[in-house]
Amino acid sequence: MIRHVGEGVPVTVRVWRDGGRVRLGVTDPDPRALPVLVTAVGSESESGRGLALLDALAVRWGVEEEAGCKTVWCELLVPVPETPERPGRQKVSAGALGHSSARS
Repeated sequence: MIRHVGEGVPVTVRVWRDGGRVRLGVTDPDPRALPVLVTAVGSESESGRGLALLDALAVRWGVEEEAGCKTVWCELLVPVPETPERPGRQKVSAGALGHSSARS
């Protein structure tokens, strides 16, 4: 259930990658309802942990306010995949280039 802005309020979720980071953004039409990081939540509480989880997992996060909307965003580190070798090409070893790979 969405309690922050209420059920039925339209939100836009965007996800994009920038190098070794993934940025997530959630935009809603209520610039007045700003998120609050609650540091101590009781074990029986049914809510209040969302931003604490975000704060623990994200490299950084914040809120961008605009006229008529706001966006809560975060950045997560992700491994950058290695570039696969092109088919039909072989790696050239140092020895094949006339350089010794042996260490003395």
